[in-house]
Amino acid sequence: MTMLRNFCQHDIRPVESLCGRWEFVTADDRNDKGKLPKRYTRSIHVPSAWEQLPGLENYRGKAWLRTTVPAAEGWALRLVFGGVSHTADVFIDGKHVGHHYDAFTPFDVVVPRLSEGDHELVVQVDNSFGEHSALHIDNDYYTYGGITRPAEVQLVPPVYIDRLFALPVRRGGKWDLDVRVRLANWSRKTETRGVAVMVAGGFLELDEVSVKPGSTAEVTGRLKDLDVSDWTPDSPELYEVEVLLTEGDELADDLIDRVGFREIKVSGKKLLLNGEPIFLQGYNRHEDHGQFGCAIPLEAMVTDLEILRDLGCNFVRTCHYPNDQRFLDLCDELGFCVWEESHARQVKFDHPKFREQIADSTREMIDWHYNHPSILMWGCLNECDSVSASGRKEHQRVIEIIREMDDSRPVTFASNKATDDRCMDLVDIVSWNRYQGWYHGGPDSAGDDLKELIKWLNSDASGGRNKPVIMSEFGGGAIPGYRRPNHAKWTEEFQAELLDHQLEAYLNHTQVVGVAIWQFCDCRVTTGHFNSRPRTMNNKGTVSEYRLPKLAYDVVKRRMHEATRNRQKQQKKQKSRKKTKR
Repeated sequence: MTMLRNFCQHDIRPVESLCGRWEFVTADDRNDKGKLPKRYTRSIHVPSAWEQLPGLENYRGKAWLRTTVPAAEGWALRLVFGGVSHTADVFIDGKHVGHHYDAFTPFDVVVPRLSEGDHELVVQVDNSFGEHSALHIDNDYYTYGGITRPAEVQLVPPVYIDRLFALPVRRGGKWDLDVRVRLANWSRKTETRGVAVMVAGGFLELDEVSVKPGSTAEVTGRLKDLDVSDWTPDSPELYEVEVLLTEGDELADDLIDRVGFREIKVSGKKLLLNGEPIFLQGYNRHEDHGQFGCAIPLEAMVTDLEILRDLGCNFVRTCHYPNDQRFLDLCDELGFCVWEESHARQVKFDHPKFREQIADSTREMIDWHYNHPSILMWGCLNECDSVSASGRKEHQRVIEIIREMDDSRPVTFASNKATDDRCMDLVDIVSWNRYQGWYHGGPDSAGDDLKELIKWLNSDASGGRNKPVIMSEFGGGAIPGYRRPNHAKWTEEFQAELLDHQLEAYLNHTQVVGVAIWQFCDCRVTTGHFNSRPRTMNNKGTVSEYRLPKLAYDVVKRRMHEATRNRQKQQKKQKSRKKTKR
């Protein structure tokens, strides 16, 4: 049974998956004028992208999906959606009960006081572009349509656990865990509840919480001196944190999440994981697959991560939006480090909906994904206006939202503005998108380009002196199977040689702490501005959209594993020197 997460989050709360067959109709197939369809012409699987259905390969517009959900007296329905692309309006028995924008962030809708029995659930989905959408635009990746991530229905009591935020804290040689629990109340009166938290054999009873009707309240505490091991890429130890809600002497609700005990910090030009320097080497990865669109099943996610592991990678950037929580769960489990960013790529700040929608995307990303140990940094505003004074204000505003919600992780954004950028002082890590040898410069120009950028960064002019650097995008395109002895552009040979030059430069610079190749797999793009891309695809993947390797695969694998071995040798030498000095 497909669920929102890769583990069970509730032992007490009743939960039922909404994944499976739903009735389905598009706006083009409707012949009625009502708010909701009277007739549904076909069925569709949830989760999926409707572009994978015959005849809907290019459909952009509205569609409706219908199923039934069970309700019980004394409980509210909590409908939780992992992702609907891109705008969802939710109806129960014909009544509008919820609205959400952005395909890439989860959301929930709570419907109280329904009668016992089954009720009609309809989700209206819209993947069109226009004035209503600032983030989903004609872009270098595709906006699919549908309920594209898992969904479930929960029965929640009048006061229920809405969220857990768990922050590991290193104190000497020990680990503590700071917890913050948010309760929600859908009833018509103020209610008081008890809260307790358990993890790794530790138990903490928090203060009682009073929650006003129709609102939320939070309670905090710290579990100390826990008997736990560090979370690292080589040993990704995870621990379940269980929150229990009590009403008098009775258990009323529960929530289970997982944490890894790790600390991420920036120190000068270094990135430190649990006090030790870490180098991030990996890829940008779009949620896109030739067979599934953006609705990638768990088994295919596992395959992607195994391919990345074979390539010698420990790092994924979730370009350019928050990822499916199941993928993040896998990264937690398998020890992959993640840069996750709120949804934006070259968006216009003057769009009437931008400020509201980017703030919601950013807050929802952190609100739902806070506890993932694999997420080492938050990102935002990929390749946006970081040059003008107004653009700087917007970068500052979004970065402040991130820091207000989570000051335990570094913040960055991927810039393609080089020495014109005016926002390097706002971030903890400087990140550059550079396509030397593809869009500008010769195939072997990456080293000289990086040298000039680092020189500028460490000057007074940049505002980012002596900060660590991630090469957040670089690479070149290759049409799968296009091989020629002249190694012309777009051949697999050209891509392989270009990545070889780029990796040689970027993997061996002392101020660079991470590399993310653009990109893991070829992905579909929208058919407006990006129509000129061959195959209407971004073809810069090291593997095709079906995960077939190109010639660059072996080049990247050799470079990545070689870099890992070299760093391991350096670490051994450093440890040996320290022992000798003692």
